[in-house]
Amino acid sequence: MADVAVDAEVDADGRTVACAKISSGEWEVNVRATPLEFASLDSIRSAAWASRNSVAVGRSAGAPVFWSCDGSIVSILIGSDDETWDVALSAPIDVVDRVVQLVAAL
Repeated sequence: MADVAVDAEVDADGRTVACAKISSGEWEVNVRATPLEFASLDSIRSAAWASRNSVAVGRSAGAPVFWSCDGSIVSILIGSDDETWDVALSAPIDVVDRVVQLVAAL
């Protein structure tokens, strides 16, 4: 299971954003988005990759982040779009639930 930590930050435009750090022993990804954007991930279960659906929420390494779901697994796709990403990783759907919960508690 991946670990999840969330911190509040102020971006270059002076907006408050949340930084979600999702990690395991082998990898880590940091995604920054507004709390309202992260809240939209509560609908991730309807963004089925089999139907080529995704939810665009946040940025990582300067690129957009796309989230999709396949049953109990979420895919996090980082790149110019959800078809030609540069980095992809999979995690249990519980990770997204935890991100939404922690961001709401900021």
